[in-house]
Amino acid sequence: MQRTVSRDLKKQITVPEIKKIDIRNLELSDYLGMLRSMEEAYKNWHGSVWTRSQITKLLSVFPEGQFVVLVNGRVVGTALSIVVNYDLFGDDHTYKQITGDYTFKTHDPGGDVLYGIEIFIHSEYRGLRLARRLYDARKELCEKLNLKSIVFGGRIPNYAKYSAELLPKEYIAKVKLKEIHDPVLSFQLANEFHVKKLLNNYMPTDQESKQFATLMEWNNVLYTKSSKILQHHKTTARVGLVQWGMRSFKTFDSLCEQIEFFIDTVSGYNSDFILFPELFNAPLMADFNHQTEAEALRSLADFTEPLRDKFINYAITYNVNVITGSMPFVRGGQLYNVGYLCRRDGSIERYTKIHVTPNEVASWGIVGGNKFKVFDTDAGKIGILICYDVEFPELSRLLALDGMEILFVPFLTDTQNAYTRVKCCAQARAIENECFVAIAGGVGNLPKVHNMDIQYAQSAVFTPADFAFPTNGIKGEATPNTEMVLIVDLELDQLKKLRLHGSVRNLNDRRTDLFELKKLKPNGRFDILQEHANKNYVFNILNPSILK
Repeated sequence: MQRTVSRDLKKQITVPEIKKIDIRNLELSDYLGMLRSMEEAYKNWHGSVWTRSQITKLLSVFPEGQFVVLVNGRVVGTALSIVVNYDLFGDDHTYKQITGDYTFKTHDPGGDVLYGIEIFIHSEYRGLRLARRLYDARKELCEKLNLKSIVFGGRIPNYAKYSAELLPKEYIAKVKLKEIHDPVLSFQLANEFHVKKLLNNYMPTDQESKQFATLMEWNNVLYTKSSKILQHHKTTARVGLVQWGMRSFKTFDSLCEQIEFFIDTVSGYNSDFILFPELFNAPLMADFNHQTEAEALRSLADFTEPLRDKFINYAITYNVNVITGSMPFVRGGQLYNVGYLCRRDGSIERYTKIHVTPNEVASWGIVGGNKFKVFDTDAGKIGILICYDVEFPELSRLLALDGMEILFVPFLTDTQNAYTRVKCCAQARAIENECFVAIAGGVGNLPKVHNMDIQYAQSAVFTPADFAFPTNGIKGEATPNTEMVLIVDLELDQLKKLRLHGSVRNLNDRRTDLFELKKLKPNGRFDILQEHANKNYVFNILNPSILK
């Protein structure tokens, strides 16, 4: 039973002089200090306290789950817990049932939930956030043991003051909105726990809560379900970005030699991914300068499938997932801008540029694709958008809602103005979708290739903006307009923590009661909004009155 009494924020608390604060596992020799703190914490509590024999039993079955906080060497707070197979109890249980009639025989080392049975702080030491330290210790233990969550029944001791006018559900709602302060529930909500259910008769002796309790839960975002098949969960992905130098290549083989050089280099650093820029193979267009720009790009498309096959071989040989940037591709007489994800296990997927720039339409006659998806890899879930696509937030948001962790953006920009659009939009996508965004572009000049004469780029990896990430949201940047490789490590587990416990939670805090984003059917049709049938997404205003 979580009976934490936290500070009344309206009162000024005088605490003893603090020289040292320690958090460690409870030992049986701490019992007297624990007992004094518990009796002082619960002066108005009419229930019984934990006996020495009960604590001895608890320490014998689960010593690592018991914590004490010491101030100047004195035990002033305690947190007790067990591990349970939660399916055996479900949400409708009592305190007596979950503790095995206070014997802790319900503790199951093979269980899936850390169940909190007690936490308290000596009344003289409230206001020092000591209970928060105990909660943090529990969270670390939950992650270490790979348990799904922390669950406990929490008191609502101020409810007795409002029970004549409010139902328990109404009381909880007002505490959530901070219209009412409850010393226990308010504290637990502030420590990232959520109310899972209202319990009745959870602890009959708790008259302050009118025998009600809130079933509280904290979800472990790092939890991975055990499997009979050995699976390796990567927590870090290493990405290599190729800032490709545009220059003349006399033959197809010489272009491939340069591609293989970069893949070999990045593989030497044990990278999980390598990203090439958009239309990196444009130097091969020099042989088609006698053609119109549109004809030349279609001629360049003849090299796409041979390059794809080369990339597949390189991905397997050098043990790295290759994102091939983009290349022209002709299908059904239409010209597309496509690329390939060549996994190191030999599998391959194609992606297509969705949004085509006015210049790409006017000069080359490129048309946009109509399918996009999140790709599963052995180093996380990724999305791939080509250049202009990153300037449309809907695409990235749909990918993020499908679990994307890293967004790769191969791009080609000729001026700093164009590059600024890609860079700023990529940074925005990282923040609003709580993901990493890696961009890679080409640099240098191609004086003998029409419509591809100059390039400007600064490849980079962008992050969300929160404490676990760089303050400027930039994990790494290449030197502008210089051919080079940028290699960056990305901590994937940081994203999971951010999405639940970040300073702001962009994905979670969306007002889905007012608006929603829906992906259309694969054929580009949507039953309700036919006027958007030529798009691959729809932004649907749920409450038209907000537009007035």
